[in-house]
Amino acid sequence: MIKSLREKIARGFQSGRVPGYALFLVSMMLLGLASGMFRGVQDNYLAYLGIGKAGRGVVEFFRELPGLLLFLLLAPFYRMAERRIIRVAFLISGLGIVGFLLVGGQVVPAVACLVLWSTGEHLIMPVRRSYAIHAAEPGKEGVAMGFMRGMENAGQVVGLGLVPLIFSLSVVKNQQEAGGRLGYVVVFIIVGSVLTLAILTSLGMSGSQGKLERKKFFVQRKFVRYYGLEIFYGARKQVFLTFAPYLLILRYGADPAYLASLLGACALINIVFTPLIGRVIDKLGYRTVMIGDTCILFFVCLAYGFAHRFFTPETAFVVVSVVFILDWMISNASMASSVYVGRISENKEEMAATLSTGISINHVISVLIALGGGYIWQSLGVELLFVVAALMAVGNTLFALTIPKLEPSPS
Repeated sequence: MIKSLREKIARGFQSGRVPGYALFLVSMMLLGLASGMFRGVQDNYLAYLGIGKAGRGVVEFFRELPGLLLFLLLAPFYRMAERRIIRVAFLISGLGIVGFLLVGGQVVPAVACLVLWSTGEHLIMPVRRSYAIHAAEPGKEGVAMGFMRGMENAGQVVGLGLVPLIFSLSVVKNQQEAGGRLGYVVVFIIVGSVLTLAILTSLGMSGSQGKLERKKFFVQRKFVRYYGLEIFYGARKQVFLTFAPYLLILRYGADPAYLASLLGACALINIVFTPLIGRVIDKLGYRTVMIGDTCILFFVCLAYGFAHRFFTPETAFVVVSVVFILDWMISNASMASSVYVGRISENKEEMAATLSTGISINHVISVLIALGGGYIWQSLGVELLFVVAALMAVGNTLFALTIPKLEPSPS
């Protein structure tokens, strides 16, 4: 059994279509490590700067702007190879980290640096997915995507595990109690160093077979269902990424060490769970996974919004933490829509252009949810915020039901 597992892992690092594919996976693992550390302190750092509920929505509006404008950001690179865009993305995020170190102690400069970090993150999103799918054999796209996500999650486990260790140091604790930001500075230095290593690793990556030219913006009728799914996914993602962590921080008092440990548990579980989702997509079909994901999400949203109404504060904290992990796990089902696009696309260029366009579309609703969600929470309560999210999950389920049952065979 161990030998079989070792062979499966070894095959995951290989591709008959892309030489040196292992370097891509290693760079994704390093990206996971860097993003894990940054994600582990991001929300607590914003709270440390004094940003409240409504303010968090405003900050998220600016953080998501690069996703909304992704088709414009990719326009100058539309003839550039995927591997080079990955390096550019690493560099841009790295500049954001340098900014945090130099001027990140003030709100406005910190938000500007967050936008810079986010720009690199969003640039790499469609490119890493298309690179993994290009490297996969026909019918194995889900497995390839799952293995890539598994590598990222492995990096995130390490990164998120380092955050509690850093904040447990006595010198950091003393600084934090005095209102200092030493712990955050140490995290930013390590993140910048890891991104530098990721850039060096990506220098050895090979291009996928064939010429890939991306259209600056691409909309086609046959992808209408995919665009609709991306709108719902943008809403779901925004509620989870923005308001779930802030719910834990503001209502339940989660500190950086706890939140990083919780995110680390999510990443650790996803090392196994994400590749499993990829196999389920290949076996049961992307339509089945889309529907199941959104049905679970409905109850997850209700638990976020009403746990404090039905349980003691201590029990509600545990319930929300468990639901947070479940939410993170099922969010991996978004891979199904990428596989769906890959199956109905005629060529690599069409697929890559559609994926990047889809990201821009889902960010249209993301920026609206960021602004509106913060206002709803501040003015009308957290319950209504997550009721709206639950209704969007229902809408997502109904839309997923329109996906044809007979899925196209891989070409």
